[in-house]
Amino acid sequence: MIKAIQIEKSYRSLKVLKGVDLEVTKGEIVSVVGASGAGKTTLLHVMGTLDRMDKGQLTINGTDPFELSQKALAHFRNNEIGFIFQFHQLLPEFTAIENVCMPALIQNTPMKKAQDRAKELLAFLGLQDRWEHKPKELSGGEQQRVAVARALMNRPSLILADEPSGNLDTESAAALHELFFDLRKEFGQTFIIVTHNMELAQMADRQLIMENGVFKKP
Repeated sequence: MIKAIQIEKSYRSLKVLKGVDLEVTKGEIVSVVGASGAGKTTLLHVMGTLDRMDKGQLTINGTDPFELSQKALAHFRNNEIGFIFQFHQLLPEFTAIENVCMPALIQNTPMKKAQDRAKELLAFLGLQDRWEHKPKELSGGEQQRVAVARALMNRPSLILADEPSGNLDTESAAALHELFFDLRKEFGQTFIIVTHNMELAQMADRQLIMENGVFKKP
C-alpha cells in the first residue's frame, strides 16, 4: 500500500527526517506518536505529497508520486489521498455539503453526482440534517465529521490524519476515534494518524514512536 525508504528532509540547516523507513499494508490503521518537533507532521506532509523529501523513496499503491508531472501529481493526490487536520479548515462561506463536494468539483465531477456522494457520506456520519448548515452553525465534532466526509469524497485509498481529535472535547474525540474504525470496516481505507492522544494511538493496529527524526526501534 505505502512504502517509505530512508526518507530524509531538511529545512535549511535543520534536519527533520533522518532516514525514515515505513511500510503500511492496505486497510491498516497506524498511529504515530512522539514529542513535538520529532518530525511526525513533516513525515505526514511528505507521504501526502504536500512536501518533497530530500532523499529516499516513496511509493503509494505501487506509484512513485514524485515521478509524476505537477498536473498528474495533483490528480493523484486528490484521488488517492484524503487529509484530516486538527483544525478542520472548512470554508466558512460554504455549507457542509458544499465543503464536502469540493474535492470532487476540483476533478470536474458533475454537480449532481458530487452532491449525491456528499449526501451519502454525511448521512453515514450522522449529519443528514446538517447539509445546509455553515461551519459556524455546527459544533466542533460536527465540523470535524464534515472534514472527514470531505477527505472521503473521492474514495481515496489512504487517509492521513494530523492530530484529528486535538481540537475536540473528550466525548467528540472518542466518537471520532470510533469513526475511523467504522470507516475502515465500511470503505477499506488505510489510515496513518499522527496524534498525542494515547487512547487513539493504542486503539490502532500498530503504534510507532518517532524520536529525533526516526522511528524508535521496538
